[in-house]
Amino acid sequence: MKSLAHRLVSPSAPWWRSAAAALAGALPVLAFPAPGLWWWACVALVPWLLLVRGAPTGRRAAYDGWCGGFGFMLAMHHWLLPNLHVFTFVLAALLGALWAPWGWLVRRTLGGVPSPGRVAVALLVLPSGWLAIELVRSWQGLGGPWGMFGASQWQVTPALRLAAVGGVWLISFLLVAVNAAVAVLIALRRARVAAVAGLAVCAVAVSAAWAWTPRPGTDERVRIAVVQPGVVAGAHSADRRFDREEELTRRLAGRGADLIVWGESSVGFDLDERPDLARRLAALSRETGAGLLVNVDARRSDKPGIYKSSVLVGPDGPTGDRYDKMRLVPFGEYVPARSLLGWATSVGEAAGEDRRRGSAQVVMDAGDGLMIGPMVCFESAFPDMSRHLAEGGAEVLIAQSSTSTFQQSWAPRQHASLAALRAAETGRPMVHATLTGVSAVYDASGARVGPWLGTGASAAYVHDVPLAHGSTPYVRIGDWPVHAALLVLAAWGAAEGVRALRLRRPAPGPRVPPARTVHGSPARPGR
Repeated sequence: MKSLAHRLVSPSAPWWRSAAAALAGALPVLAFPAPGLWWWACVALVPWLLLVRGAPTGRRAAYDGWCGGFGFMLAMHHWLLPNLHVFTFVLAALLGALWAPWGWLVRRTLGGVPSPGRVAVALLVLPSGWLAIELVRSWQGLGGPWGMFGASQWQVTPALRLAAVGGVWLISFLLVAVNAAVAVLIALRRARVAAVAGLAVCAVAVSAAWAWTPRPGTDERVRIAVVQPGVVAGAHSADRRFDREEELTRRLAGRGADLIVWGESSVGFDLDERPDLARRLAALSRETGAGLLVNVDARRSDKPGIYKSSVLVGPDGPTGDRYDKMRLVPFGEYVPARSLLGWATSVGEAAGEDRRRGSAQVVMDAGDGLMIGPMVCFESAFPDMSRHLAEGGAEVLIAQSSTSTFQQSWAPRQHASLAALRAAETGRPMVHATLTGVSAVYDASGARVGPWLGTGASAAYVHDVPLAHGSTPYVRIGDWPVHAALLVLAAWGAAEGVRALRLRRPAPGPRVPPARTVHGSPARPGR
């Protein structure tokens, strides 16, 4: 009995290691909203790293990496469970496999008793491997970059300054490096000098970004109103939601708003098919003296299929400026490989009909020369979309969203926090407008402007938003931390390959001079 108990609690027991790895992988989620323990991100990976580096084999380390990735993905997306049910576990297992090579990499660089030089290499290679994972899962077909590690620092001013230099990628890189250094300090006494040096380099990088990254210059302000109707459910909800939005918008008359933003799916009918709604929107624009950016979620009359579209409406009706959502939510708005995975609609609330995609991003003139760049829903999670809008001349970034399906979960706060990062990356203020909360506005440095409208609010609020000029290094240079990380991995892989070849090459035997005869002829003795 004692022997059995020892086997069950032994870290080498497969079931125990798997459970421990999954739990360790889930720990970083506590740094994200709603818990919001941002400081936890600096040590959240340490238990996972210590477990994986002690794996008995490289294969087991890869499996521990997979289990930890499963735990991270499941914890990050646990609010999908009521909608996708068992398919949530399938998705977490598939995406978690991305961390299997990273687990092998951890053991390869930190396993056993590594030299200080190998530890120094690990502090570059492990963050680079993590960025490679975030790059792969940033593909929209795999669900997009929701839950990038650096996004946990959305309210930390020094981190936002880093985002202006290298985007959320640079924050993720430094966080993983800090975690690896802390793990070395705990487990590897001989390599503590290298770990301290790594922490010092991270501190210098943050300090340099704080001291030398230019702040966005502000010269004027615009007044942007957010209309959040709150939860409207039941029969004829689309009509009743429009009525509520109309009522709230009328309250903005005389408030001097330059632009009024409604949330995602705020209009449930094509405006060409419902000219009465277009006339009501135009009347609201005349009454408030501001353009309205609404979001139409409906089957279009001019082309086949259902689109989600940001539509600008002025005093004379729709202006013709329209942006069709390009990156759709897998399973929520379309089912990937529907012929193969269509069964997901029978076990959860997956899309019964695929939405259609737009073809290009759009920068709109909202009036008086105010240039806005709209995005829809989880497109605000993609750093490249907001960067391209800023490059295209957008002065204000806008995300129209609806997280009403996940109203009582962590999703609304997580989604709203992303706007702070996009603002800091691009040096452009960002408005995050939702149907049911959380709605929020951030200035060009990522600091919050005005209050959040929480999930219990049904209100309209006018924000004084400072405009910014200039460009951040991230907008000018792009995703350079990712490119650097891939180069690091390529260089390390090449070095490992050379090292492996040297180890496989047979050692040369001892050189023995040929025997000579008395006549001095080694070839023909006796002559």
